[in-house]
Amino acid sequence: MQYVQIAASIVVRQVLEKGRNLNQVLEESQRGKADWMASQRAALQDLSYGTLRFYGQLQSILNTLLHKPLKDERVRYLLLTALYQLQYGKSAQYAVVDHAVRAAQSLNPKTSGLVNAILRNFLRDQVMLVGRAAQHPEGKYSYSQWWIDEMYMQYGERSTALLEVGNQHPPMTLRVNQRKCSSIEYGKLLAQQELASVAVEPDALRLKKPVSVDKLSGFFDGMVSVQDAGAQYAAHLLDVHDGMRVLDACAAPGGKTAHILELATVEMFALDKDATRIKRVAENLQRLGLAATLEVGDAADPEKWWDGKVFQRILADVPCSASGVVRRHPDIKWLRRRKDIDQFAGQQLAILSALWQLLEQDGKLLYATCSIFQQENEDVIKVFLERQSDACRLQVMLPDDKEGKLLPNDEHDGFFYALLQKKA
Repeated sequence: MQYVQIAASIVVRQVLEKGRNLNQVLEESQRGKADWMASQRAALQDLSYGTLRFYGQLQSILNTLLHKPLKDERVRYLLLTALYQLQYGKSAQYAVVDHAVRAAQSLNPKTSGLVNAILRNFLRDQVMLVGRAAQHPEGKYSYSQWWIDEMYMQYGERSTALLEVGNQHPPMTLRVNQRKCSSIEYGKLLAQQELASVAVEPDALRLKKPVSVDKLSGFFDGMVSVQDAGAQYAAHLLDVHDGMRVLDACAAPGGKTAHILELATVEMFALDKDATRIKRVAENLQRLGLAATLEVGDAADPEKWWDGKVFQRILADVPCSASGVVRRHPDIKWLRRRKDIDQFAGQQLAILSALWQLLEQDGKLLYATCSIFQQENEDVIKVFLERQSDACRLQVMLPDDKEGKLLPNDEHDGFFYALLQKKA
């Protein structure tokens, strides 16, 4: 366990101090641990995700326990990781403390006694320390203060529930490849494997208990994919039909591209500005037995990649703050800054305006984000419609909302959809 604790503390430090993407850091960390067992790799991911998910609370607790700042940052991150285990983990408390002391001994022998004392003091005064942390917003909700303020300004009394949802483990939801199997039929296959699932809108299956994909029947044969239920609305809302020419303008990793191809036989173009990420689109399509024309390019600069032929449908799943999917990416809560939201909004409007010129008359464009901040959603659409006289907004039907907003809950993450049509 001590090696996992050290590895997790390094991952968390890379994210918080260098502003790096959690998944990327974890992937790099895993490469150097070829001899690790699957259980150790899973534990590394859990400790890294969990420490970042509750970083605000853990940091507040640690500050209370420390009489003076630690000089060795490696030990501070080790303590945060161990505190997460003690507060939220399932390992025996004595084992967590013992291994953390050993880890400190290997990092800095002078600090092993301090680590032992801090962790034992936490166990003795755990209820009081958690309560004291909750007296401050960052310690209570484990978000940056600006994020908390923004949520309360936009959502008022609903903010507490939304903030709490963002700290939960996300559901594992499946998208069934309708070319190979119906959702009902695949639900029966899951039942035969003793994997309990429940049907959720729009046509998804949510597992009651997450499993690794190699346990999903037909996964490697392209029968099923993992995709949040909220994300699965995109292909349905885009209203694609056989024979259409369709563009997915910010396609990676390819889930929505594939879903469109599963629903209709179309001439599909998938674009992404990152060459490495476009390879992931290719890999996903290959597993599913689907085909599309893949392009590397900037959606905001079509002149460098567009062939001049208009599209009947365009999906603009634009870059955003990802504030609606923080339970899957807890590092976002600490890496984003308030100014980033306005920067994303400017980028989103530029992409939307550029792609509009590629849409044929009567064609439809679906604007999508995984954000719950209105600056990236309604505000962008409002400005676009004011500037674009040949654009009209169509109503989209979502559960409990006709304005295109999905707030995160037990069934799906947070998303925003606006369906636009070009007037003839």
